Amino acid sequence: MIDNIREPRQQRAIEKKEKIIEAGFNLICENGYYNTNTAEIAKKASVSTGIVYQYFKDKYDILILGLEKYGDDIFFPMLKTKDVKFDKKDFDKLLKQMINHYISNHKVSNTAHEEIMAMVHSDKRVAEYYYKRELEMTNSLKEILLSNGFIDDNLSEKVHIMMGLIDNLCHEVTYHKHSDMNYNIMENLVIDSIKNLFKNDLD
Repeated sequence: MIDNIREPRQQRAIEKKEKIIEAGFNLICENGYYNTNTAEIAKKASVSTGIVYQYFKDKYDILILGLEKYGDDIFFPMLKTKDVKFDKKDFDKLLKQMINHYISNHKVSNTAHEEIMAMVHSDKRVAEYYYKRELEMTNSLKEILLSNGFIDDNLSEKVHIMMGLIDNLCHEVTYHKHSDMNYNIMENLVIDSIKNLFKNDLD
């Protein structure tokens, strides 16, 4: 391993580093952190292992930079949602769209979700990334609701509970798949629970 990690300055070198980050993060998400090594990352990025160690101390560095660069697309797509306008009477339709979007996103990135969420519980820097973004998404959704006339009455807490309910539903549908559960009924119960949270705003 090379001790003196260098920061690329030329465009070609910058692009090479970005390619390594993308290749490494994708491999870790596909195969798992402990099942991925730097030789495999180098091969997928079409560079030598020595080049990898010029820019990174180890695969852990690649994981963290990959999370910062690509993680939001997998875990927090709602961070990119801006200026959403809706009629309060259509709030349940908005919730259905959000739920369907999250379920689709979970299904596309199934392995990545499982791998990174496992690391959230065992790795401090991964946990810091996740909980920071989680708070940012709560604040982003809060601002969307405020802009649509909702009252700032424990709104952060309500949004956080809402996201927890939606996330649990997505995990149930995507990962757990209990055959004796009716997911249409479960989705309706989640929507009713969320609407009850915001009852004062919707009445």
